[in-house]
Amino acid sequence: MSKSLPYSVKDVHYDNAKFRHRSFFKVITQTLFTSDMKRECVSCSTGKFLGLFMIFGLACLMLTHASKTPSVTDGLSKVLGTNEEQKVVTDVGLRFKKLLRRAPRLPPRLSGNEKVSSGIFTGKPNDHDEEKWKARQRNVKEAFTHAWSGYKKFAMGYDELLPLSMQGFDGLGGLGATVVDSLDTAMIMGLEEVVSEAGSWIESNLLDRISQKGDVNLFETTIRVLGGLLSAYHLSGGDQDMNLANTGPKPTIYLEIAKNLADRLLSAFTSSPTPIPYSDVLLKNSSAHPASNLLSSTSEVSTLQLEFNYLSAISGDPKYKTEGMKVFAHFKTLPKVEGLVPIYISPHSGEFIGQEIRLGSRGDSYYEYLIKVWLQLRSIQDGNFTYLYDMYEEAMRGVRHLLVQKTIPNELVFVGELPGGSKGSFSPKMDHLVCFLPGTLALGATKGITKEKAMKDNLLTIEDFENLKLAEDLAKTCFEMYSVTSTGLAPEIAYFHTKDFYEDGLGGGNQSSEYVNDIIIKFNDRHNLLRPETVESLFVLYRITQDPKYREWGWQIFQSFEKYTKVDSGGYTSLNDVTTLPPQRRDKMETFFLGETLKYLYLLFGDSSVIPLDKFVFNTEAHPFPIKDAIYLEGGSNMMKGIM
Repeated sequence: MSKSLPYSVKDVHYDNAKFRHRSFFKVITQTLFTSDMKRECVSCSTGKFLGLFMIFGLACLMLTHASKTPSVTDGLSKVLGTNEEQKVVTDVGLRFKKLLRRAPRLPPRLSGNEKVSSGIFTGKPNDHDEEKWKARQRNVKEAFTHAWSGYKKFAMGYDELLPLSMQGFDGLGGLGATVVDSLDTAMIMGLEEVVSEAGSWIESNLLDRISQKGDVNLFETTIRVLGGLLSAYHLSGGDQDMNLANTGPKPTIYLEIAKNLADRLLSAFTSSPTPIPYSDVLLKNSSAHPASNLLSSTSEVSTLQLEFNYLSAISGDPKYKTEGMKVFAHFKTLPKVEGLVPIYISPHSGEFIGQEIRLGSRGDSYYEYLIKVWLQLRSIQDGNFTYLYDMYEEAMRGVRHLLVQKTIPNELVFVGELPGGSKGSFSPKMDHLVCFLPGTLALGATKGITKEKAMKDNLLTIEDFENLKLAEDLAKTCFEMYSVTSTGLAPEIAYFHTKDFYEDGLGGGNQSSEYVNDIIIKFNDRHNLLRPETVESLFVLYRITQDPKYREWGWQIFQSFEKYTKVDSGGYTSLNDVTTLPPQRRDKMETFFLGETLKYLYLLFGDSSVIPLDKFVFNTEAHPFPIKDAIYLEGGSNMMKGIM
């Protein structure tokens, strides 16, 4: 890729000899006025007089040249008379004026540490910047410690902490979800005391919990508990290529518990008459049943494969991968709307139910896992998983064509919904959950390497560039969903002002925001659950574009979390209304605040070599799994060969 010129297009068009022809007279005058003769002549009165005389003589020559040169103008002048003569005089005056104009002074060349017009940040942070971000990373680490201290003090062993009432709550089946969800974050942060506490609890209690508990949701249990165990296995040295934990149980403990849990979760697949699993599992007797509406969410059944694939790879047992990948193979055969799919599917018929299409709840992570599972499996010999990438690309074309619109008046880019499955029923509504998409688009474009390297190696297609542009535009919108509110924290759902939709009096409360008239926040949507999707995308985009603005945006969001959601006694709490001050608090700390939100912020502010995106893939709960050069042997017991 060619480097940018050290000047603007305006300068080039102005009077640069390299790009624009100069007249004979201009060459003479500029030579005379920039030579040693000029300096010698102007030093005496005679020289000054001669200089003025020379200018006058050149002007006369130009007048004579203009009047004597045969042209069509001569014939026209006889007809047009004095008007044309005045025009000739004017033209000569303009030429004379140009003689006296200074040549443009070009700005200095850009150094290698500055931004260039290509949009890629090529500079390296200086020592001051590095110290600043290390300090901010320590702030995130302290926030995690504060969150864990509240959980440990009031809710250890429960799924979630209720920080205001200072007690625990089992909302995810009673498997101690916060313990498992937080473990790999503590490992990455180097918090050995937390790793020891969480690991010891898992070793002593989790198998008993699994064998005694009843109903759990297949999706939530897989992404939080199974995913957390598998990530802890790898980060504690289970694959012998990384060990971030010097305390806690041996990696094999995490693996054995993960296998026990996954064996029970498999009943959701084996009990269903189709490749689409049931949504709920009775762990204590390894049975499964559909949800009360007899349907499964599209995102839930298609957001299990990273976990089950990795478990097969490290355990040597293909059954987990086999069941999980049946879902995608089945999805491949189903009709779609330009690659987009409805948000419900029947495990009994295997068909989509309804026409509602969205990238928010019940639809989101289907699209995320298409590209991530392909990244996980693409190096497998004879794997034939290119259909996943094809489905992803088709879906992103559908997003750009059917779901992307711009707001009024400031043209924020957002992704809406199709309540009826057609373009005519477009709704300018976007869940905060959709803010996963910028990161996914960027990851899909460069496959985890930096944009600079991808461009240098000529790896990006036109579609990749389009997806990167959409990623950056959407990230901007997601950030403005935060900055438009009084608290600086985003609502759960936002609507957008378009030519077809507007509701007055439903702003975010920050009247100084440029986008106060673009974003509409309805009363029932003003809560904030400490969600990670925006900071996840900021993390991925920073790693890929190296643009420091994503770090700055993440820091602003973190400061708002600190200011309005931190509970003095320990933990952080959700909010009921982000548009008013002081905000009303909701009394719940979701497991993903420790497992995802703080993890992504910590990685955003840290060194990009930690958990690199071209060597790891994060599940939808931010648990990193290594991408390995693997050979899967059909029906074999030794399924993994090679290292990261």
